[in-house]
Amino acid sequence: MVEMAKGKYKYLYKYLDINGGLLMLKYHNLQFTNATRMNDPFDCHPALIDFSNVPKEKCHGWPPEDISMIESNPYERDRDNAWICSLSKVYDSLLMWSYYNNHKGICIGLNMEKAEKYLSRMIGTTIGPVTLEVQYKDIINKPDYFRDHQFFLHYQLGTKAIEWAHEKEIRLYMLSPSPINPYYVPKEFANKKSIDYKEIRYIPQIGGECFESVYLGVNIDDEKKELAIALAKGINQVVKIYHMEVDPNAFKLIPKLIS
Repeated sequence: MVEMAKGKYKYLYKYLDINGGLLMLKYHNLQFTNATRMNDPFDCHPALIDFSNVPKEKCHGWPPEDISMIESNPYERDRDNAWICSLSKVYDSLLMWSYYNNHKGICIGLNMEKAEKYLSRMIGTTIGPVTLEVQYKDIINKPDYFRDHQFFLHYQLGTKAIEWAHEKEIRLYMLSPSPINPYYVPKEFANKKSIDYKEIRYIPQIGGECFESVYLGVNIDDEKKELAIALAKGINQVVKIYHMEVDPNAFKLIPKLIS
């Protein structure tokens, strides 16, 4: 697995609703979702790149519009064929807890150095997942495909609006995952005669030693809390379990270690 963040972010965090969190603790897996199924319509969109300024020497008698379409087409396909697992650099974001869990869910801390050996077994055109730090922009400042020099695929897959900056997202992505990788189809699509391949979720399993910590939401249901604690304790001997509490003196959350 190529790691742009290697050495900087040993631990990353996955926010989940209570059901998703319990399943992740039970089965030790991560979920990769197709880039077209993200909750931001701008996410990974090829329109983030400017393909319109076609140099005359590139045309060779063809209309500039045709050259623009030809050059942009691979980036359309890359969006269709990219699967992403979204993680965060932080475990205590008020907005993240609210959006994804309503403060009733779970945030799981992962040791990415230990997870690497499991994720590297995934097979796709990128071989194993690539780690990419998301960059947040306050305006759409499109790079010129024909004149700028940068890795346009990473710009496309790793650029989001400034409104999402609270996520502090690090994403793992993979292009065209092989069907031999573990996967499932969401139940709402499972009974259809034909399934859009973009609805498939890839779920590679990782070892219990990859689970460094488990954070339980402020408002987690007591029964779910006990189940989460039992599952977490069964993962490994050293996983740390916290219950998030409200800081009475500031607008922030405090993790309280559960002995």
